[in-house]
Amino acid sequence: MFKNVIVYRLGADWTATLAQVEAGLDSARFVECGPSQERSLGWVEPRGEAHGPLVEAVGGQWILKLMIEAKAVPASVLNRKVKDQVDHIEATTGRKPGKKEQRDIKEDLKLSLLPMAFCKQVTVTVWIDPSARLMVLDAGSQARADEVVTALVKSLDGFAPTLLNTVTSPTVAMSEWLVSQEPAEGFSVDRECELKATDESKAVVRYARHPLDNDEVVAHVQGGKQASKLALTWDSRVSFMLTESLQIKKIAFLDVVMDGVSDRKNEGFDTDVALATGELRRLIPDLVAALGGELPIS
Repeated sequence: MFKNVIVYRLGADWTATLAQVEAGLDSARFVECGPSQERSLGWVEPRGEAHGPLVEAVGGQWILKLMIEAKAVPASVLNRKVKDQVDHIEATTGRKPGKKEQRDIKEDLKLSLLPMAFCKQVTVTVWIDPSARLMVLDAGSQARADEVVTALVKSLDGFAPTLLNTVTSPTVAMSEWLVSQEPAEGFSVDRECELKATDESKAVVRYARHPLDNDEVVAHVQGGKQASKLALTWDSRVSFMLTESLQIKKIAFLDVVMDGVSDRKNEGFDTDVALATGELRRLIPDLVAALGGELPIS
C-alpha cells in the first residue's frame, strides 16, 4: 500500500462528510466491461469485502479505491485480420479499399474481437486526510493520477484538488544536496540517482547501488546536469525516490517501522493503513519543508 505516490492539496471550500463521499462514490460503482466495451472504471470496496463501504475510515484517514478495467486486442492479430479482409475485397472485386474504408474495417473487426479479449484490471488507492486537507494517490504516473482525479471530480460535488507544489523545485534542491552532501535535516542521501543535461544533448547519467558522495557526481552537476531522481531516507524510517515532479516513488518502510507492528501482523487492512498513513503524514510535511515550504495556490 502506497509504493508510488502523488500528493494533492484539497481546497478549503470542500467540506464533504464521510457519508457524503460514500453517497457520491455509490453512484459510480465499478461495473465490468460489457462484451464490446474496451474500458470501464468505478469505485470498489477498499477492504475487498463485497457490499462493504466504498470509503473506509481508519484513525481519521479516509481510504478509497478505484478499479480500472481494460480490454485490448493484440495489434498483431487485429492488423492481420484487417489485411486478410482487405486482400479478400481486392481479390473478389478488383479494387483496393481506401484508407477510410480500411479504418472502418479495422474498427468493425476490433468490436467483433473484443468479446474474446482478455481483461486487465488495475486499482489505485486514494487516501484523503481531512484534517491536513491532503489527498495522496498511490499512482505510478501522472496520467494514471489524472484518471483518478477526473473520476473523483465527477463523483464528488465541489471537489477540485490541485497538485502540491513547493517553493524550491525538487530538481534544484536535489542537485544542491548532491553537491553539498548536506540534505535537509532529517533526510539522508542514498545510493541511487538520475542526472539530466539541460542542453540539446539531453544526456542522462544514472547511478544505482553506487555511493553518491564523490567528485564525479559533483562534476556532473557543476557541469550543467540536474538531478531528476534521488534516493533518500527520512528519519531512518522510510526510504524513497524523489522525482523532479515531486512524485515519491519506491516507498519502503524500514525495519524500525516494521518491528513496531510485527506483533500485529494479522490485523490486515487496518494495520496497513495505520502504518502507511502514520509514517507518510509526518514524512510529507518534512519533505515540503525541506523544499522551502508549500507554494501558495494562486
